[in-house]
Amino acid sequence: MNRSPRPLLHPASTAAGGRPAAPTGQHILVVDDEQDLVEVLVINLERAGYRVSVARDGRQALAAIAKEPPDLVVLDVMMPELSGAEVASRLRSDTSTASLPIVMLTAKSEEVDELVGLTVGADDYITKPFSVKVVLARIAAVLRRSEESTASTPTLRLGPVRINTETHECHLNGEPIKLTLTEFRLLSAMAQASGKVLSRATLMNRAMGPGVTVTERTIDVHITSIRRKLGDSGGIVQTVRGVGYRATPEPSADEAVGADSNTASA
Repeated sequence: MNRSPRPLLHPASTAAGGRPAAPTGQHILVVDDEQDLVEVLVINLERAGYRVSVARDGRQALAAIAKEPPDLVVLDVMMPELSGAEVASRLRSDTSTASLPIVMLTAKSEEVDELVGLTVGADDYITKPFSVKVVLARIAAVLRRSEESTASTPTLRLGPVRINTETHECHLNGEPIKLTLTEFRLLSAMAQASGKVLSRATLMNRAMGPGVTVTERTIDVHITSIRRKLGDSGGIVQTVRGVGYRATPEPSADEAVGADSNTASA
């Protein structure tokens, strides 16, 4: 049966029993080239009260986000034009969309595919086939975490470290520590990522801005310097070998003791 394509934006539908779904005011962009799957997601998201838009490929998704940034993106990994991983990487590298929540979908379940999703900064990763109820619950959870982060003060907390993004001050156990601007931006980016792994390319973009050309090892040098300045707490900045870096409230003893060797082999 031939189906006419859906328009890019969809009005909220009615819930079961003919009652209008209570709008949440939250906008979800679904990016997938499987029409049947998209229709199922759109119907159920609209019934849950979300405002939903659809993009059929990566380039259309980036254009839609640039025109009207959503509150969350549901992003398929395997798509024409640009893959979901590439779209996510571009979003994370752009300061205007770096914190945009992303839930990635994929028909693959191999560990390497999940690693790709986490590497580019996905907030959650769901393997097809999946229960629609599970997808709705995971979307709600990611949005809730995002709202809590947005409502927080400009002070980022990372174990014993406090980072004030307005005054550009950093304190370790209440004592100020001197970071260069690049070091401050790198540490802030990792703190804002809430434990997610950030690739060197993403860190370079956030610390130095787009269009600045440096080697990936430049980031390694800055990371080593940050660890040294954090002293015994340097292990909060952790190396994910072959991927990049992340920061967690609890330090890793291996990172704190062997920061230089770990950085060099990342």
